[in-house]
Amino acid sequence: MPEVHIAIGGRQFEVACQEGEQPFLESAAAMLDAEAQTMTEQLGRIPESRMLLMAGLLLADKTISMEDRVASLEAEITKLQTQLSDASTKPAQRIEVPVIPAGLSDSLAELAAQAEALAEDMEQAAPA
Repeated sequence: MPEVHIAIGGRQFEVACQEGEQPFLESAAAMLDAEAQTMTEQLGRIPESRMLLMAGLLLADKTISMEDRVASLEAEITKLQTQLSDASTKPAQRIEVPVIPAGLSDSLAELAAQAEALAEDMEQAAPA
């Protein structure tokens, strides 16, 4: 069983761990050390047991906050997935875009020309 030397709050500790867990233990110790260093800077030197207790409590508080945040984000993801699922089960909305047939504008132009010609004929035939 490997022995890992860690430093927390300026104090050295030797800790045993399972093979392959050394990086995790060193990372956890670094987090605990950061909290202990902050406390030591604010309060000065405090007994080892109190320092470890307070640093652990501060990390636990951060962990609880992160767990609450994760739960909130998971709820939001579930809500969005439900909305997406509901939207995909609704029938697609039909949208119709009017299209003018290609020859229609030519036909309308021809009809307009005929109407103008008839109107001109009627004006000429009308008694002055």
